[in-house]
Amino acid sequence: MKRLALVAAFLGSIVAANWMIQNVGTQPAPGSPHMLPVGFGLAAPSAVYVVGLTLVLRDVTQRKVGKPATFALILAGSALSALVSPTLALASGLAFLISETVDFAVFTAVEPFGYLRAVAISNAVSLVVDSFVFLTLAFGSLAFIEGQVVGKAWATLGAVTVLAAYRARREAVTA
Repeated sequence: MKRLALVAAFLGSIVAANWMIQNVGTQPAPGSPHMLPVGFGLAAPSAVYVVGLTLVLRDVTQRKVGKPATFALILAGSALSALVSPTLALASGLAFLISETVDFAVFTAVEPFGYLRAVAISNAVSLVVDSFVFLTLAFGSLAFIEGQVVGKAWATLGAVTVLAAYRARREAVTA
């Protein structure tokens, strides 16, 4: 049951990100993405926080569900991305597929050095890749790259903090 909930959260976060970019935040001009502030005077397309969470959920999914199933879910997430947001289908789907594959590879390579470290490192790399690919394809501009990176870093930091607290609590209960 926990694995099914994790898979649902992972795939649901993809749907939520694609919905948010078209419906949440302020839209500075017609045809532009909805934006949210991320701090330091920066703003980013509103899916930024959910995508940061999605990257962490992907790492947890790999550990709990396994590598082959996780890669299949990455492909399913890319397809969902295209279905949810037809106007941003190519940009969203490709950004998700490429960044999640990069995240998968980096996480796999660094996981032997510690789970939380692997989550943080793989997300640091993949959030930049996701931002670059998405912004380039969706808007033909990297104007929001700083905001994208900062927003996704906040989401990753928050999720890693929650994971660390959960692991510490679980270890204290089993000790």
